[in-house]
Parts: sequence; structure tokens; C-alpha cells
Amino acid sequence: MQLRLQARIKERIQAAIQSRWDVAPPEIILNQTPKVELGELATPICFELAKRLRKSPKAVADELISAIGAIAGVRKIEPAGAGYINFFLDRTAVLKDSFDALVVRKTLDAPAPGSGKVIVEHTNINPNKAAHIGHLRNSTIGDSFVRILKACGRQVEVQNYIDNTGVQVADVIVGFKHIERKSIHDVSALIADANIQFDYYCWDLYAKVGAFYEVEDPSYTLRAEALKEIEEGGNETAEMADMVSTAIVRCHLATMARIHVHYDLLPRESDILRLKFWDRAFDQLRERRAITLETGGKNKGCWVMRIDSEGHDEDKIIVRSNGTVTYVGKDIAYQLWKFGLLDQDFHYKRFNGDGAPWVTASSGGERVHPAFGRGHTVYNVIDVRQSYLQNVVRQGLLGLGYEDQVRNSIHFAYEVVALSPACAEELGIELSAEDRKRPHVEVSGRKGQGVKADDLLDRLEVNARKEVEQRNPDLSPSEIDETAHEIAAGALRYFLLKYTRTSIIAFDFREALNFDGETGPYLQYALVRANNIVKKVIESGEEVAPRRFQEFLEGPRAESLIGESSEIWELVYAASRIDEIAHQVVATLEPASLAKYAFTVAQRFNLFYHRFRIISEEDPARRVFYLFVVELVRHALAKALDMMGIAAPRRM
Repeated sequence: MQLRLQARIKERIQAAIQSRWDVAPPEIILNQTPKVELGELATPICFELAKRLRKSPKAVADELISAIGAIAGVRKIEPAGAGYINFFLDRTAVLKDSFDALVVRKTLDAPAPGSGKVIVEHTNINPNKAAHIGHLRNSTIGDSFVRILKACGRQVEVQNYIDNTGVQVADVIVGFKHIERKSIHDVSALIADANIQFDYYCWDLYAKVGAFYEVEDPSYTLRAEALKEIEEGGNETAEMADMVSTAIVRCHLATMARIHVHYDLLPRESDILRLKFWDRAFDQLRERRAITLETGGKNKGCWVMRIDSEGHDEDKIIVRSNGTVTYVGKDIAYQLWKFGLLDQDFHYKRFNGDGAPWVTASSGGERVHPAFGRGHTVYNVIDVRQSYLQNVVRQGLLGLGYEDQVRNSIHFAYEVVALSPACAEELGIELSAEDRKRPHVEVSGRKGQGVKADDLLDRLEVNARKEVEQRNPDLSPSEIDETAHEIAAGALRYFLLKYTRTSIIAFDFREALNFDGETGPYLQYALVRANNIVKKVIESGEEVAPRRFQEFLEGPRAESLIGESSEIWELVYAASRIDEIAHQVVATLEPASLAKYAFTVAQRFNLFYHRFRIISEEDPARRVFYLFVVELVRHALAKALDMMGIAAPRRM
């Protein structure tokens, strides 16, 4: 509702400016006022117009208000301050529209959806060890963004790129072959052993490889050999790499499923190589002279791309002198495929039976499958440290003349997750006195420093189970487990979403495990409370149905009750903004806005619950009004939580 009304207000302001002064209207900005007593919306447009018209902003505001006239859905328009214009909304109209959108239609108030498919690539964990807390931030941000896009009416395809031929996989294979001296049959037995967490095993092995290189192979010859054999395929090293990476991906999918993250497609890097996607991309880049062969100097024999980096040119190696392709080269080919620019496609099969995501294949596959790729817009959810490489990929597309695709290729960047010094010491990481004074300690997979995702979820569930058992001793063990799982997943997802994506999160066990204050469980509890109110009313034999609320809205007391309390109106108005907030996240790429919004609604609802009688209210009209407020809030909170991937337990 808010989006339609705001669009209507902006159109009237633009038309009024054009007719009054015959000037091109500047961009119209509408902001929320500090408090509803000043109106719900305000615009500072008169300050910009005053410069052009050489008048005072206040005089411009008076003239513009006169030219705007009446607007459907707006109760009155007033000048404010030194030149603002404040809009007071028709509260009954807002309530009717919000009721229709949230309770009757139960869909977001979305404008016409954008053209074409949106591809969101996220998670992208190297399949060489267990997932850690940093990977959870990527998948939580990516999955929430997907949910928001879908709620806004967009067609979305979710991809999780599997880099199964890269350096990290090669290093683990070096560890198996040269540190542990294991054969492919030994590795297969490890994977099949139910008593071994294979991704954890590889976590420890990967940490050993760095030290091994320093002592045994400082020139990284073994890594280079493994990489070459993996890329070539048809040998034991490549077979072991495929076996290891597939087993690790299976672990990653299970971990992500614990926090309700799922994918449509797992594109594998090995298939990009086997199907010669890179060869096709290489031919295009070479023909357009986007890459050149170095004949001398330190990059002799390499194919390089000239990049403008921070004001000066530098060469980025795309193909090494030994013929192996760098990560960014393969990513250019992948990005071209995502936009449908390669005139080639993968084969496809289910990763692990029905219901599992699809995975690419080099041959065979299933005859009938969804149409993947050929996106109109592509979001790559990758941390900020990859900004340079993402720029190289965009430069590759630009060098081929794909300007529209470059504009629609968006790096959804976010900052990393580090450890608080207390958390690092709890994990047994030795810190210097200087380290203890720092706000955070960086995670290092090569050193084995980090919080494994499953360990964190296990600890969260143990803590949640204790809370649930204390508050609900009548629940069965299976109900306790299910509730604890949903609370733990909600706590983690909210913790990772509430920080702006440009903030480094200093992860701390105590903060993540805290269920009070600005947390996921606080939001879940607010929704459970609202659901319980409705449940109790229904159990008492009273009707809670759209027809009853529609009769109230059309009745004689609706307008007076709606205007009776600013506190209640602020809650209702906040609930009505759910669609606006969702589209704001899409425009700004800032999921923290949704997290903050949901917390604000939950806070205001809890205040409403404690200050006003709802179930025990004796005035029939006021009682219906209060129930109506509860119904609006619970639908808004349910939508907000769903977009954040947070489930609402039946009990808390």
C-alpha cells in the first residue's frame, strides 16, 4: 500500500512543479517523519527548488502545497520548519489497504516486476573443508535476498558455484597423497566411515598443508602438479578431487539446510572446463583483444588482461604459462553463461535424488530439466575482499562489448566475519597481548582458525533446548528438539542479518547465544504471542475473520478509534510498511533494513500488548479494533520473518 501511495504523492508533486513553474522537477524524496504527530511523510524538495527559483524554501512550500491540491489517501498537507512539506495520511484508508494486502491477499504490494530472470549466486564454499561462520553470513544474506526478491514478484534462480578444480581442493589432495600417503581407496573408506565427519577431517588436514609446503615444497610444485592433473581429468588425482569435493558439498548442503538455505543449481567448475566453456570464452576474449599473450618479462607465456586499478593500469593473469586457467578466467566463462552469451549449455542431473538441487554434468544427465541460466540480472554475493576479482570479471564482459550485461552484473559485497578476542581464546587460539586489545581477530582457514558452522549451530541448539525445557516442561522431547532447532536457526540468521553488510562482525559466542534484546528469538516470541492471542480468541468461540474486520472498518467508530492513540497508530503504520521495506532492500542491497524494521515492529507490538487490554477489553468496537491490530501485526511479522528465513515456533 505504501508504495502505491508514495508513487501517487510523487506524481502529484512532479505535476504541480511542472504546472506552477514550468521547470523539470528534481528527484522527489519522501522521508519518514520523526513522529506521526508531524505527519507520516515529508519531502525536502522545496530546498532544491528554492535555489532554482531564487525564493525562500518556505515560500516555495506554500506555493507548492497550493498547487498540489488534494491527494487520495492523504488527509492533509502542511508546511513545516524552514521549507519542508509534511503529508498526513488518511489513517482509515491506510488501514483498509493494509488489511486488504496483508490479511486478504497476503501478498506484498509489489509494483510491476522487472523484466527477465534474476540469478543470485551465493554460498560458493570451496569444497575442501567444513563450512565456517563466514560462510554462514554469505548464505544467510544471499538466501534472505532471494526470499525478498521472490516476495517482490521477481523470478529468481539460486546458484551455488562449486569450485571443485581450484587451489583449495588441490591442496587437500596434496595433503591426502603426500602428507597422509592415502590412496583413492583409503579416501573412499574415510568418506564411507559413519564415525568420521569428513568435512571436519579435511578441515584439520587443510591446516597442515600450509606448514607442509613451507618445509617440504616451498616452490609449491606439488600444488601446481595437482592443479594441472585435476584440470586435465582422466587420472587418479582428478578422480580423488571429484570424490572429495562431492563428499564435502554433500556436507555443506546438510549444514545449510539446518538454517533453511536451499539452491536450484550447483554449477561445477570442472564442467566448465570439460565442456570447453573456457575455450569459447577464451576465443572471444582473444578475438576482441581483451586479453594478450605476454612474450617477455615476469608474465612471459601468460595470457593477461589489462585492468585499470585505482588509477593505474596493471596486468591480471587469466591463463598461466603452463596453460592452466586462473579462477577469474573460469569465472568470466561462468558469468558469460549466466547471461546466455556462450551459446553453450551444461548437462544436468539431480545431485542426490529427488528433491535435491540440480547439478551440472559434462555428459549424460536427465533429458527433462528446468531451463537454467540466461538471466537478465545477476547478483554475485561474495565478500568485499573479492571486489577486485569481480571487477576483472566485469572488465572481461566489457572487453567483449557486453555493456548491458556489465550494468546488470552486480557484486553484492559484504564484510567478513572475524572473531572477538574472547571467542578466539575460547577456541584455543593463542593471542598476544596486542591481539587481546584488538576489536577482532581474523579467521584463517589455512591455520584452522574459525568457528565451524555445525559446531556453532550445535551450541545454539543446546542453549535453546535448555530455555525451551524450562518454559515448556509439558512438551514432548521431539517437540522440544524441533522448537530448539527453530530458535537456534532464527537466532543465528538474525545475528548475521542485523549488521549492515559493510560492517565487520566480530563474532562472539555470548552475544550470538543471547536470546534477549535485539535478537531472532525476540522476534519469534512476538509473533508467537500474536498467534496465541488469535488462537485464544478463536478457542473462546469468538470469530476472527476478514468479514468481521471489514464490518468494523466500514462502521461508525473506526475513524475515531484509529485516531485515538498515536502509539497504536505508529504500530499499525509500521506494519503497513512491510512492502516498502522489502523493495527498499532490493534497491539498496541492505538486508539489515528488514532486520531493523522487524525488530521495531516487534518492540512496538510488545508495548501494545502490555499497555492495552486485548482479550479482556469489554467495549465491543474497541475489542475488534485491538484484534484487528494484532491481525495486521502478526501478518506483517510473519512476512518479515519469512523473508529473513526465520521460522516461527508454535511455542516458546
